[in-house]
Amino acid sequence: MSTSPPGPQDLPLLGNTHRYSRDPFSFIETLTRSYNGLSTFTLGTEQTYLVTDPKEIERILVSEDSKFRKSQTIRSGSIDDLLGDGLLMSGGDFWQRQNQRAQPAFAPARVMNFGKEISGYAERMMSGWNDGDVIEIDSSMAQITVKVIVSVMFGTELDDRTTEKVQNTLEPLGEMFEPKPAQFLLPEWVPTPDRIEFDNAVDSLEDILDSLVDERKGTEDGEMDLLSILLRAQSDVDEVTEELVRDELMTMLLAGHDSTALSLTYTWYLLSQNPETERRVHDEIDEVLGDESPTASDVRDLDLTERVIQEAMRLYPPVYTIFREPAEPIRIGGYRIPKGALVMLPQWGVHRDPRWYDDPESFDPDRWTSDRASGRPNYSYFPFGGGPRHCIGKHLSMLEAQIIVATVAQNYRLRLAPEQRSTLELAPSLTMHPSDPIQMEVKKR
Repeated sequence: MSTSPPGPQDLPLLGNTHRYSRDPFSFIETLTRSYNGLSTFTLGTEQTYLVTDPKEIERILVSEDSKFRKSQTIRSGSIDDLLGDGLLMSGGDFWQRQNQRAQPAFAPARVMNFGKEISGYAERMMSGWNDGDVIEIDSSMAQITVKVIVSVMFGTELDDRTTEKVQNTLEPLGEMFEPKPAQFLLPEWVPTPDRIEFDNAVDSLEDILDSLVDERKGTEDGEMDLLSILLRAQSDVDEVTEELVRDELMTMLLAGHDSTALSLTYTWYLLSQNPETERRVHDEIDEVLGDESPTASDVRDLDLTERVIQEAMRLYPPVYTIFREPAEPIRIGGYRIPKGALVMLPQWGVHRDPRWYDDPESFDPDRWTSDRASGRPNYSYFPFGGGPRHCIGKHLSMLEAQIIVATVAQNYRLRLAPEQRSTLELAPSLTMHPSDPIQMEVKKR
């Protein structure tokens, strides 16, 4: 009996690094469908375990989460330079204190107050649109979600010029984390062109954050946005240093807008390819809202709109894989996994697994109706992670996405521009982005 899980044959020295780097999505999907919930391959110098059994994923993220930690292999120097000890990357008791400190900023009662503000940003975005304009929808969605996260979590406004500066840093940041063979083989101190651009982008973002902090100092008393909470804690808690405030803000700026922007981008793309579903969405929005701007209470009645966004995140999960490592030797799927091993929990593979989804490549929002969804196991769908370390901004992200979709769809239909390819090419980084801008034509309703 084998003591190691099955998996594809490794090449000498390279393992399967070349295959994963060339197309991680097809590689993950192949392993998900070829092996029964657990497989192994070599990535760089790491023996890697791909876990696609929902029961095991739930165990790792929820019931036995204390036996696992954030992967130290993935926590590279570049990640440290970018996110440091922010909420996304820290661990242990330190993370527990951070998470508890941040919770009031994400309290449901507070989040539910943002509906009018979010729809206002969407209306301002559309004020620059004219019937027949061609826009880059991924850029437009990133622009609005940056403005929203800065407003609701930092308690201030970003002007258009600064927002554009933030957006211009995203490409070099993302390219640094795309899986390339050299990335796994070269030391991080080697000054490659990607590394130089990355460092410059980090410096640029830090300058913006420094300005936001300076602007807010002295105005934080009584406010419950994240920056105010951190500034107050900085006066009272030794561990809340200037560096930690920077790390928390950088994490929130990037993680807090990126996944929502991508969910919206993929939602518009899928609706443009499925006009009958788009028509149903417009009908629902017209019936629920009429000519009124959507509020947080309205989203409860936008059932189809919510299912459309859920389905977009199933087919195109912005976070396409999660990494963990066992804090001690542990058995997964009947095999012994050593302490410190690299464990991948891929949303991309699990969300497209035909064991859980009929016709998994198709866009079918009605698969999320209660009668059809009830038969699937927990953690066959986990776009926001799960367990104690689930995305702290999950409810804000869903509220934001629904309100932006509703506000835009009240006024426009979005179609792929004639010159835009209908096939979506994807780029893997910390999140899953379109390889190229997505050009869409806005049509007045």
